[in-house]
Amino acid sequence: MFTPAIPITGYLGWRVFQNSADRQFEIFQKSPEIIRNMENFRENIAEATTAEKLVNDRQLLTVALGAFGLEEEINKKAFIQKILEEGTDFGDSFANRLADPRWRQFAKAFGYGNFTGAQVGIESFREKVANDYLERAFEVSVGEVDQNMRLAMNFRREIAAIANGANVEENGWFQIMGQAPLRAVMEGALGLPASIGTADIDQQKELFERKAQQIFGGKSPAVFKDPLQVEAALRRFFIQSEIQNGPTASTPGSGALSLLTGQSSGALSANSIVNLFISNTL
Repeated sequence: MFTPAIPITGYLGWRVFQNSADRQFEIFQKSPEIIRNMENFRENIAEATTAEKLVNDRQLLTVALGAFGLEEEINKKAFIQKILEEGTDFGDSFANRLADPRWRQFAKAFGYGNFTGAQVGIESFREKVANDYLERAFEVSVGEVDQNMRLAMNFRREIAAIANGANVEENGWFQIMGQAPLRAVMEGALGLPASIGTADIDQQKELFERKAQQIFGGKSPAVFKDPLQVEAALRRFFIQSEIQNGPTASTPGSGALSLLTGQSSGALSANSIVNLFISNTL
């Protein structure tokens, strides 16, 4: 399998990676395993006429789940089958009761439990799922080298869909809070601790709104229609991660920084130095 080249971590690494991401993606999509999975899906998904047939074919299910960023759930066969069979046409269906909207998207797209019926025989559907799988599989490979890079790629794509959604004012924050990868980036961008997840859901929404208003000038996720605001959020996310985790060996100047942090107790704190260091290198 192709291994992405990410020589530098943090926001600087993110900026460097953007310059080569398209070329790396071109190389990645020629990986034998990716080619096999996509060709198998295109040729055989039409035979998976029921949810049971799909979940019992691991190679098909790998592509199906991967297209929605749900590849880590592949061993939950009964759970997945129930989601698909109940569909999304009724408000009390299993997928509609789950916090993560990706399951609703997954069930609706395949259509097994909906009035429209299974969509697996439609060529345009097969192509879209295969291409979405390819895009997200590349993100998975990036995440195996640097998880924050994968989170950033996912955020940039998904936040645009939420920001431009018809119900962004009412449901935007709930969609973000329901997806762990999106939530992780947004918490970092807003400087919020993960522990806020234990609070009442409406209180969480109010806190996200208040912090977004302070930092991005608007309380609705609709502010992320602006690509500059998306980039600003990612910059804050990476910087917050550097502050929390400290610089790594690949961080420019980390050797000099380690000498500074090893000085006497009268020196600047590690977090203060990291703050200063990052601000001076971006």
